[in-house]
Order: sequence, then C-alpha cells, then structure tokens
Amino acid sequence: MAGIHITDLEAAINYWRERKPSPDGVTLAPELRALAEVYALMVFHHEDGADERGFPAKAYAAWKAWYDTQPDTPCIAICSTSQGDTLCKGCGRSFDEVQHWPAMTPAAKRQVWRRITLQASAWRFNRYAERAGAGAPPATPAAPS
Repeated sequence: MAGIHITDLEAAINYWRERKPSPDGVTLAPELRALAEVYALMVFHHEDGADERGFPAKAYAAWKAWYDTQPDTPCIAICSTSQGDTLCKGCGRSFDEVQHWPAMTPAAKRQVWRRITLQASAWRFNRYAERAGAGAPPATPAAPS
C-alpha cells in the first residue's frame, strides 16, 4: 500500500499548469481539476499522502503522466549493496529496494525517491552528483500558487 506524497501531487499540478494553462484564470484543464480535487481533500484532512489505490482514475492518470517524466531509478551505477552494505552508498536504496525495484509500483518508487532525497547522504547527491544528471527530482517541489 504505497502512498502518493502531497509534494509529488504539487509537482504534478505544476507540470500540468505549464502544459495546459488556464485560458481565463479560472477554468482548469481536466487533469488539473482532477489533481486539484485530491489535493484539496488532502489539505482539508491534513494528510500528507494518499494511497494510490484510492486515487480517482483521472487524478491517477494525470499524476502518472507527470511521474513518467521523472527518472525511474536513482541508480548511478555504483552499487555497494552487492558488496554487503545495507544501504547503497551510490543511490541510498536498501538491498531489498534495489532487488525489487522493477516490481515496485510508481508510488512505492516515489516514496523511496522522497526518502533518499530528504536524506541526501547517498553519493548521487554529493560525490558523484554529475552521474545523477539534471533529472534528479528536487528535494522540495514548489507548491502550486
């Protein structure tokens, strides 16, 4: 049961705001409306995450379209879990996360991305940041305005 964090929802909203801006400052594109409804409910209920299985289909599709623009894996091709480390020094994932990554849901992958980004201790964030490239997700996505 993986949850979609509110910061990912904000990033998806901003993604769609850039692609389908409001023509009159009031009207929202269908993708934005779907995401905004989920966002409003999360804010109202003081939740910072929502189970991906409970997402309305249109909101999930809009979120997934944003997700598909993000890098899939935090791997930088320096894997220390193969040498017995509990957490990979290169990407920050656990051995289980590295092994099960292909089978993880998009929301589960984003939870891992969020954790390793907030920790920022893996080499992808310092020693070998150039290997990570410009595609790494930001630590704190900008909130929608």
